Amino acid sequence: MSAQGVQRRLNLGDLTTKKNAGEPIVMVTAYDYPSAQIVEAAGVDIVLVGDSAAMTVLGYDSTVPVTVDEMLTLTKAVRRGLGRPLLVGDLPFGSYEISDEQAVITAQRFVKEAGCDLVKIERGGTSVDRARALVAAGIPVVGHVGLTPQTAVALGGYRAQGRTVETALALRDDALALQDAGCAMLVIEAVPREVTELIMPLMRIPVIGIGAGPATDGQVLVFHDLLGIYDGPAARFVKRYANVREASVAGVAEYAREVREREYPAPEHEYAMPDAEAQRLSQINPG
Repeated sequence: MSAQGVQRRLNLGDLTTKKNAGEPIVMVTAYDYPSAQIVEAAGVDIVLVGDSAAMTVLGYDSTVPVTVDEMLTLTKAVRRGLGRPLLVGDLPFGSYEISDEQAVITAQRFVKEAGCDLVKIERGGTSVDRARALVAAGIPVVGHVGLTPQTAVALGGYRAQGRTVETALALRDDALALQDAGCAMLVIEAVPREVTELIMPLMRIPVIGIGAGPATDGQVLVFHDLLGIYDGPAARFVKRYANVREASVAGVAEYAREVREREYPAPEHEYAMPDAEAQRLSQINPG
């Protein structure tokens, strides 16, 4: 592709410009090279390689078991399929909580080995200290408040957060603390719109919502959810924009039928041998 045909990769300044202009930011969570190519072609702004891959791609029953190496493999694949969008890597559970040093070492791998532009960590509390250490090490950070899947059990399961005044104010405080720690972006997940509307006027950084109402600077959905690929339970905030799983099952079932009825392969799917060579071959006595 010529230089004129290559789109410039977005940067954090572009996101700030979008926020200030009131232009919504589009973020998608994707996990492999083909999905990266699709979201690239669709023109999204940010791609998150989320630890939700544990469930949607790797078949775990939660996000907790996924390892750093598994996440790096997926993130590298996505990086190879992206050009314009920013790439965010999700630091998995157990890879950053112990100490600032652990967090920096893990995040450096995502930047150096997988080509991430930013890394994402969950929760407030001690994660604020981790965010501050990462920023000090020169690594842009995305904070995440509200429903944080890595600690869903402690939060009472995969359910909306901030449904009382006290918990809403705690979420506001976490958001502010992450911003003050130097986070470049924030994700707010599964909270009532009133909580988002409480937080947004206080945010100088771009805020991406998922199940947090329309007041955020942008929205994120999981690739497999929005296309109807994943056959698991869907959260309330998920909107299906296609039913790829249904079409895929139908396609494979039709292929299986044609194989069993000897309709496939047809002559147009075969390779031809030159007539002279075919005649010579036919004269060979296999015995």
